[in-house]
Amino acid sequence: MKRPNHWPNRWLAVILAGWCLAACASLPTVDPDKTKIQATSAPAVKSANGTLSESRANALLAKRWSKNTLDLKAQAALEETATGVPLIAGNQVKLLFDGPVTMAEMMKAIAGAKNNINFETYIFDEDELGDKFADLLIEKQKAGVTVNIIYDSVGTLMVPQAFFDRMKAAGIHMVAFNPVNPAKVRDNGWKVNNRDHRKMLIVDGKIGFTGGINISGNYSKSSPFRSKSKPKNKKDVGWRDTHVRIEGPAVQAMQWLFIRHWTTQDADDLREADYFPTPVIAGDKLMRVLGSEPGGRYEIYKAMLLAIQEAKKSIHITCAYFVPDDQTVDALIDAAKRGVDVRLVLPSVSDSGLVFNAGRAVYDKLLENGVKIHELKLAVLHAKTVVIDGVWSTVGSANMDRRSFQHNSEVNVIILGAPFGTEMENAFREDLRNSNEVTLQAWRNRPALTRMKEWASKWWDYWL
Repeated sequence: MKRPNHWPNRWLAVILAGWCLAACASLPTVDPDKTKIQATSAPAVKSANGTLSESRANALLAKRWSKNTLDLKAQAALEETATGVPLIAGNQVKLLFDGPVTMAEMMKAIAGAKNNINFETYIFDEDELGDKFADLLIEKQKAGVTVNIIYDSVGTLMVPQAFFDRMKAAGIHMVAFNPVNPAKVRDNGWKVNNRDHRKMLIVDGKIGFTGGINISGNYSKSSPFRSKSKPKNKKDVGWRDTHVRIEGPAVQAMQWLFIRHWTTQDADDLREADYFPTPVIAGDKLMRVLGSEPGGRYEIYKAMLLAIQEAKKSIHITCAYFVPDDQTVDALIDAAKRGVDVRLVLPSVSDSGLVFNAGRAVYDKLLENGVKIHELKLAVLHAKTVVIDGVWSTVGSANMDRRSFQHNSEVNVIILGAPFGTEMENAFREDLRNSNEVTLQAWRNRPALTRMKEWASKWWDYWL
């Protein structure tokens, strides 16, 4: 069964949220000056051999950055103070584009699993791709590999329970995150508005994947500008998304996020497996793994906002669902006014009209103040990436909206350094080439009906 549109789920979440309305929480104020006062001189850096000494951490971050580029040592200290999460050294990170490439890499890793597979996803559809993925997981479970899966109960609302029961019958340990059905509520209460939007695959505690890609037939095709053929009609349009493949000590941080989430669901204990093998140095990437959840420390939000506030040269954002809060809008405008090249690649078509129009409600203010906006052609944009000054990059599941920062559990990785930043910039430039720029004059001449949709959608931005 192929679900034609994922985002009746978003509408349902909005309606259900209305049933349990509480006082609207607000995002924290992020003040870089106050954070600098609290920040330590040297951020903590963990490696395969434990936490590095202050001198070794300083040496790792000792590169002299130009005045026109983010100072990564200072930025690392700010982020650690704001999030409480250390940097992790010695990793290999591979940038993956769109569904076919990512699915091939994930299935290859699963096929090679020897001991355990932990998988967490928002959407897991029963379609050709979902069945193929499920069959492979079942095959590994039957071969003696321990397989554990967390799937979101809203993201999979339209999927027949028989699809998950088939995996459970094969011995796979399954948990539906925050059940929609009140009768299935666990001891942690009915929290239907709090969703698990993370996408993580962890194989043998050694290989990790994360980003924006769900398990769905929508990802069976690449975006047109990355495939060899152009779509003949709208049904053939691919999805543009980004994922990363990680090896090294950072995978253990992902593993801890998975296990902690498992325990919050009052699930049975995880079966014994070698979830934390001795970490090894796999590469030279220095990174931070941030997992956020409702009622938490807003780790991803704080890290993104601090990087935007400290940017010296460029802020390049690709975002599927862009409904920024006032503080983010102000930070982007302030950056543009101090001469930073602020560019956004946003959707021209979306699988969520409500979110699409709510995000467009801030176009006028951004464009008027020097922020450049581009809308991607010929593909459904689902990526969530940021690269700042070509040296600070993040890839993950979090969009720039209140739902991601306040109501969802999300995971993003931050990768420091120019080598990975250059890959991110190259990808961003390719997206720009396949986008149309939105000018202020043209935007102000948009139809009245479009304006009405934006105004109406904006009322719901807290719950979207």
